[in-house]
Amino acid sequence: MRLPQARLDQVLDRYREVEARMGAASDGAEIVKLSKEHAELRPVAEAVQTLERARGELPELEEMLASGDAEMAGLARGELQTLNERLPLLEREVALLLAPKDRDENASAILEVRAGTGGDEAALFAGDLFRMYQRYAQLQGWRVEIDSVSEGEVGGYKEIIASVTGDGVFGRLKFESGVHRVQRVPATEAGGRIHTSAATVAVLPEPEEVEIDIRDQDLRIDTYRSSGAGGQHVNKTDSAVRITHLPSGIVVTSSEKSQHQNRARAMKALKVKLYDQQREALDNARSDARKSQVGSGDRSERIRTYNFPQGRVTDHRINLTVYNLPKVLEGEALDDIIDPLIAEDQAARLAALEDEIA
Repeated sequence: MRLPQARLDQVLDRYREVEARMGAASDGAEIVKLSKEHAELRPVAEAVQTLERARGELPELEEMLASGDAEMAGLARGELQTLNERLPLLEREVALLLAPKDRDENASAILEVRAGTGGDEAALFAGDLFRMYQRYAQLQGWRVEIDSVSEGEVGGYKEIIASVTGDGVFGRLKFESGVHRVQRVPATEAGGRIHTSAATVAVLPEPEEVEIDIRDQDLRIDTYRSSGAGGQHVNKTDSAVRITHLPSGIVVTSSEKSQHQNRARAMKALKVKLYDQQREALDNARSDARKSQVGSGDRSERIRTYNFPQGRVTDHRINLTVYNLPKVLEGEALDDIIDPLIAEDQAARLAALEDEIA
């Protein structure tokens, strides 16, 4: 993609303008706002400057090549070849930085995993998926905190909700939203027949500042005794909290030991869900042409199948199949699926940028 010079100049002009305004600003709120924009623009501006320096070398090398001096021409020819190979990579790097992107790309996230069809086996599979994300988060250096959990009768989870905190969590996990299907022989199956079960995954962005106005009269707050697998997992007091947002019908819970902590966690979860509702409404209002091939993120969309007898994982959105199921479920090879999904999304964003500058 040949990026127009006017677009590159626009980026650098805005970057310099923000720098100048930062130096002159005295209002605290304005300084914070400008600093945030400066931090967002800096990698783009630096990439543009690198590209412009590389482009600027071309005329000089071409002049050396045409100089008639055999030694100079030989040196120029090698450098020109290297530069011509490097320029498309620099163009792509800048284009990706300029392409429309998810405003919540770097946000932390709320991860929700729920058992679907399949009874006890679905709950066990939901447990497998959650452990996969837990291990993946550990490998990424992210922090996972469980907000609410409902355990299955024979293990796994009917539902588990957790906060995943770190840089770029939502950007890497957002394509996990949808229906995950498993095909395997359950431990309870005496005849050795393969069963198909499912679990749903939802990944919601958790921006640093969620500006959501919630009125007290719109809330119903209930406390109850949380249920679990028994023993140490059962709370002896009514400390779990359930908050219902009456206008939207959204219900959130938190079931840790402290009622005060549960209320704070549930309110945070409610804000995230309301933010996601607003975000979804905004996305739906935009043109369908902007939806990438990796899917809409609809929670009801079947996105992936884990086939144990064949040891394969298939992502149906990009027709990708990998034969390393154990390592995928260990979180070690999840990037083998996430990276191609991100690449597909990048291709769609580049196409959108091409349409914009055409």
